[in-house]
Amino acid sequence: QVQLVESGGGLVQAGGSLRLSCAASGTTSSINAIAWYRQAPGKQREFIARITYGGTTKYADSVKGRFTISRDNAKNTVYLQMNSLRPEDTAAYYCNAGIVRGSFYFPSNYWGQGTQVTVSS
Repeated sequence: QVQLVESGGGLVQAGGSLRLSCAASGTTSSINAIAWYRQAPGKQREFIARITYGGTTKYADSVKGRFTISRDNAKNTVYLQMNSLRPEDTAAYYCNAGIVRGSFYFPSNYWGQGTQVTVSS
């Protein structure tokens, strides 16, 4: 079993920054990566970024160059540094524990409760 708890969301003006945290506990051999997703009202949940236990990262084109995913293995925490935020980044942000095979990320059923990010124009 894996438990994930997100934090760090809030209200920020366009152009501002936020750092989200995803604290993980528990282990399972079927997991080798953590990913961030987001879901805006009326839209499907979309992949944002992922990082493997070895530190390999991948980003969605919509956030590449603005968001950075990182991890602190000692704290079992994954971070999402979000810079140059735009109103279209407004969404609930979720972390997920999953598996990377080749260039693909396969999400598991382990999700956090989400944290809201609102970017005002």
